[in-house]
Amino acid sequence: MTDDDLFPRASVLRKVLGFTFRLWARTPLPALACASAMMLATLTEVFVPLYAGRMIDAVGSGNGALAWWSFGAITALGCAMVVLRHLGWWSIVPLTLTMMGTVTREAFARVQRLSTDWHANAFSGSTVRRITRGMWALDTLNDVLLLALLPSLTVLVGTVLLLAAHWPLLGLVMGIGALAYIALTVALATRVLAPRARLSNQWDTRLGGVLADAIGTNAVVKAFGAEDREEQLLGRTVGKWRRRTRRTWMAFTWAGSGQLALLWLIRIATTGTALLLWARGQASAGDMAYVLTSYLVLNGYLREIGQYVHQLQRAVNEMEELVQLHDEPLGVADRPGARPIRIEGGAIGFDAVRFRYPGQDHPLYDGLSVTIPAGQRVGLVGPSGSGKTSFVKLIQRLYDIDAGQVTIDGQDVAGATQASLRRQVAIVPQESVLFHRSLADNIGYGRPGATQAEIEQAARLANAHDFIMALPKGYRTLVGERGVKLSGGERQRVAIARAFLADAPILILDEATSSLDSESEAAIQQAMERLMVGRTAIVIAHRLSTVRALDRILVFAGGRIVEDGSHDALLAAQDGQYRRLFERQAGTAAPEIVA
Repeated sequence: MTDDDLFPRASVLRKVLGFTFRLWARTPLPALACASAMMLATLTEVFVPLYAGRMIDAVGSGNGALAWWSFGAITALGCAMVVLRHLGWWSIVPLTLTMMGTVTREAFARVQRLSTDWHANAFSGSTVRRITRGMWALDTLNDVLLLALLPSLTVLVGTVLLLAAHWPLLGLVMGIGALAYIALTVALATRVLAPRARLSNQWDTRLGGVLADAIGTNAVVKAFGAEDREEQLLGRTVGKWRRRTRRTWMAFTWAGSGQLALLWLIRIATTGTALLLWARGQASAGDMAYVLTSYLVLNGYLREIGQYVHQLQRAVNEMEELVQLHDEPLGVADRPGARPIRIEGGAIGFDAVRFRYPGQDHPLYDGLSVTIPAGQRVGLVGPSGSGKTSFVKLIQRLYDIDAGQVTIDGQDVAGATQASLRRQVAIVPQESVLFHRSLADNIGYGRPGATQAEIEQAARLANAHDFIMALPKGYRTLVGERGVKLSGGERQRVAIARAFLADAPILILDEATSSLDSESEAAIQQAMERLMVGRTAIVIAHRLSTVRALDRILVFAGGRIVEDGSHDALLAAQDGQYRRLFERQAGTAAPEIVA
């Protein structure tokens, strides 16, 4: 689905403005104070030309008292305008900061809860860009709506009504001209400029994604000497971004020239009408001064309306992707009435489970049933794509199933809150990803509020304490982005320490030793054996040597469990798939098993 599908051109402005107005409604007092102050401040400018005209007439007639009274009124209006504008600007600061903080937190919370598939298909750099660009676009939007367009519309309506009350013809001419200018500005912004700005924003997002992708995987780039290749890829992306952005900027240039020409037509029509009224004796010199001064004020605001409508449309386009994040379906959401799950033993059950990945025609599982008793250590083996990893993803409810039931201790995981479920399932993945924080923070992530002594004890159990203490800053050492400062074995031991600290009743080990040297593997295997004690443990393994000591092995093929038993029992089956896998890895025929 494209952005245009999600945001049809006619509804983009409505969606973004509706989103903004709902944010205003959360903090109504600052929004109302700002709007009221700016409207009142602007109304003072509407009346200044009126008193200026009266002062000129008074000077011409020699009426000193009226001249000084008009001067005093102008002075009072000026003071009021300064005070009221200050109040408006003062009110918008907490309003905008609150809104920016709110949208950033909520967008981050939304992204955190989006489905695994969404994250697999999204560039992290592009997502960050969408959030930050939308956050700052909200700042622009508030300024444009409350500090610019609202005062401009106030001056427009007030000036036209005041002139029409004295000279209906003049009010009609100025009103028609102003409406024509606004109509042209809005049409250009929504029909001409918005589509071009949307495309340039999409390429801006893509450019950020390409940069983040290459910089985040710089080690791979260096390993293949591919710096030039990545620069060429970036160059092609920059070229497309530049062409799209040039079209957008040139469109803004032509639109500005057209609006300027229309403003001059309005000025000529207004001045000519005022002269006609003076020639007929329907306007004095002071009235002429009033009309021309009013038009100059209105002209300034009209020119600003053109600029601000363009800024509004640009801000709307930049907020579009942020609003889209808020509209993005979660994929997996807590059901109404979901309750925290309480796991004690950790017995796992799959009952006639039918599951199909989004976008696939055929189900991976169709009627899968299996029971894993509490405390049992189970290995999952089989070729890639056979359903091993999907099995543990459904235990964590990273996806919803199409039919059947997945239970833990007899409780349907679909009826539990996701956070409570996943807090009680500890995972050590094949490639452990760490935060760019201290080692203590990374280990302590398994249990918020853990003491330093508890963190160190977990590290000892994971055979990680010694290498940590050998570092210059020990547990305060920053590990780098995604843990790049540590070796693969060190990262795995930190991940195991985190799992020890979590002390969850269910443990998932996903190829935790597959990419390590023999020495690291031995240390980690020892730590994993400690970790599995007293827990329901599920071990995904391609190397069968890591599962032979487990209580039970499930052999997957094509989304089905084709064999189920202990290592010795499965090895005894002459034509069994597990036996064939074992012999292929060992490079020899399996030994005879004597019953």
